[in-house]
Amino acid sequence: MEIHHSTYHTEAAIGLHVVEAGDSKNDTIIFLHGFPEHWYGWHKQLRFFAEKGYHVVVPDQRGYNLSSKPSDVQEYTLEKLTGDIVKLIAQLQKQQVILVGHDWGGAVAWAMGMHFPHLLQKLVILNMPHPAVMEENLQKNPSQMLKSWYTGFFQAPFLPEKTAEAFDFKFLVKSMTGTAREGAFTEEDLVAYKEAWQQPNAIEAMINWYRAYKYSSLFIDKEVETPTLLIWGKNDATLGQEMAEPSIGKCPNGKLEFLNNATHWLHHEEPARVNKLISVFLGIG
Repeated sequence: MEIHHSTYHTEAAIGLHVVEAGDSKNDTIIFLHGFPEHWYGWHKQLRFFAEKGYHVVVPDQRGYNLSSKPSDVQEYTLEKLTGDIVKLIAQLQKQQVILVGHDWGGAVAWAMGMHFPHLLQKLVILNMPHPAVMEENLQKNPSQMLKSWYTGFFQAPFLPEKTAEAFDFKFLVKSMTGTAREGAFTEEDLVAYKEAWQQPNAIEAMINWYRAYKYSSLFIDKEVETPTLLIWGKNDATLGQEMAEPSIGKCPNGKLEFLNNATHWLHHEEPARVNKLISVFLGIG
């Protein structure tokens, strides 16, 4: 299975590094990564769905790895992030795509479902609540407030970058390996992530996603009509499972699947199960 690397320009100064596999004439499925990953986070899905006959497209979202990293915090608002995906879909010359998102990629996917449903055939979200549910829990749920402590830390200037970069990215490594099942990430995986984190200005750009959220004006309390599958690892250390059912409650055509023994990193820990659930949802299982 050949994997192709290319760059798509979504704005004059914004290029997205994109990895593709499978026949571009077939239905397209786009995977959106979260923090602190990049396209590589979906490597266990990339080949699987290409071999199932899909055209698989996995971008490094803006600020990550080999994609453009604008310096202005307001270049990372939800409007800008969804705009990248809208323009990517247009350049792929597709009327509709299947969109899959995890973590921050899930937030972008939710926003696409609310504001650009005409571009989506189906929507799959992994361990990310509907943004309105997330906001409510950050205001009223002490447990979730505690779990999300780092989002406040990331608002500070300079210190989060220094912390993330110190001791060979120990903070970022622990944010993944320390909240995942043992063995979820191999040494080879961590080498791939560190290579991405070492890209110029990458750490600041990645953290700017958190800093920019307060500048977003996109209305987020809308239902999602697109057929939606929400897969949730119950042992997520950063996002409480109590947000899953209210999130799928905002999807009239939604389905919720819990993975009882998985964490936030379910697509790494149980790739076969995740791939199967998505396949069945797409009607190829």
